[in-house]
Amino acid sequence: MQTPAVLRASFNALVTNHQVQRPAAARSYAPRKQHKQQQGSTAQRAQGWPLAAVRADQAADTADSAAIELISDITRGVDQAHAAALQRNAAAALEGLATGEGSELKQKVMASILDLQSGLLERETEVRLLLLAALCGEHLLLLGPPGTAKSELSRRLSKLTGGRYFERLLTRFSVPEELFGPLSMRGLENDQYVRQIDGYLPTAEVAFIDEIFKANSAILNALLTLLNERLFDNGNERIEVPLTCLVGASNELPESEELDALYDRFLIRRNVAQAGHGVSAAQLGTLAKLAAGTLEEGDRMSSDEGGASGQAAELAMEDFRTTAVQAYGSVDVPEPVIDLLTGVRNYLQDKCEPPVYVSDRRFMKAVKMLQVAAFADGRSAVNEYDCLLLEFVLGQRPDDAHKVKAFLLETIASDPGLQQTELVFLGLFGRACRVLEAANTQEVEEARRECASLVELLDLRQGSLAATLEGGFPELRATVWQSEASVQAAVQALTPQMTENKKRAEDLLREALLLQAALERAVPAAVLERLLPKRFKQYQKGISGRA
Repeated sequence: MQTPAVLRASFNALVTNHQVQRPAAARSYAPRKQHKQQQGSTAQRAQGWPLAAVRADQAADTADSAAIELISDITRGVDQAHAAALQRNAAAALEGLATGEGSELKQKVMASILDLQSGLLERETEVRLLLLAALCGEHLLLLGPPGTAKSELSRRLSKLTGGRYFERLLTRFSVPEELFGPLSMRGLENDQYVRQIDGYLPTAEVAFIDEIFKANSAILNALLTLLNERLFDNGNERIEVPLTCLVGASNELPESEELDALYDRFLIRRNVAQAGHGVSAAQLGTLAKLAAGTLEEGDRMSSDEGGASGQAAELAMEDFRTTAVQAYGSVDVPEPVIDLLTGVRNYLQDKCEPPVYVSDRRFMKAVKMLQVAAFADGRSAVNEYDCLLLEFVLGQRPDDAHKVKAFLLETIASDPGLQQTELVFLGLFGRACRVLEAANTQEVEEARRECASLVELLDLRQGSLAATLEGGFPELRATVWQSEASVQAAVQALTPQMTENKKRAEDLLREALLLQAALERAVPAAVLERLLPKRFKQYQKGISGRA
């Protein structure tokens, strides 16, 4: 078989012979001497044209071969660097699985959770919310039918803290004396309108008020001030009350507008369902054994009772008094979390139908609650998974909790930060095309530095996604504020989209590495086009769109 060079030489000879040996019909009728001169000149041109074409073709082949070799060299190096980055991030994800026991406060919280939920069926979430509300110095509202352990939880909290406890059931005919104490007869003799508050709500540290929305206007004014400002007006004296947490219970939501202010005083709200709703027959059997006194040591009342709390220290009243102040001064709220908080508030108020109002006071208290949650976990910053607790904070009606949770899960899974990073890459790619075409050394160097920063950012993001997925969402599982059932539901909702995000981050990292290598070698713009044809088409489309 003949080589391409031999075939090209044969083709050139054929072209030359065809141009030199012209047919007789094409002869000129000019004088013989002039005809010979023209014939000689034509022969010289005929011999020069194919040789010039051959030289141009050879030069093009040489340039094309050099470009192909350069592209192959860049691609090979980038593939090696990309594979090394993925392997390094995977190894770091496996190393991150070995977590310690956590801070002392976290161990206390976990021990207290196990103690409070002992003997209660499927009350893991309510117990956690009760402790979180108490650590924040806020109040908890439990909505649900009678017999769902609402009062039992508050009694257990009082026993845990060792604080003074007050409990009362309100009716439509309840009077202020039932909550704040009777009038002092001796004070009346001295023309003083004061109450005997010892043993009543103004001196309690933990309180439980059942059917709290039965409170009438005579009770509301003093109760609102006591809950929010921790102050009580006793005669002409305003005193501070030691109340840490009040648990309110009701079978129904408030119907009167005058109760809206009282409803807003409860930062955390939880709908409590009956034990038979959504639990298995085996769990109900365990509950029956508990009632009969035949519950064995190996039986578990909840999915979180994996360890014993007898040897671990539990929370004390001093922890409830100081944790919130410490958290506010030491826990940071990163920008992605702030964006998520503002996003869910705007979603509820602007895009939900009917709109869900979130007051400034509730919004600020929600941020502080997240700081306390992170501090109790032993962290110095709030993460996006902490925001899942907002399901129990934002919203006015029971259905609003589902809206908040769905929005938060969708936003966390969609990863807005990765989308913004891709837009940054597209802008940097367009700039690289322009500076490489202009061959501006200074601008190429600036673009290279920016691309190196982008590569580092994408490497971190891909590593974070790898650690999350391959580690089974360790940050979500490590928090004490999510029950095992809540974690499983969140993981199931987040995994599909985050798996896709991980693949996007890997592809974007490889493209950024290709762009970085192209800028380091200052390749021609045509080579960059062949390295990243998809991005170049997007760049050209953007140029034509602006034109």
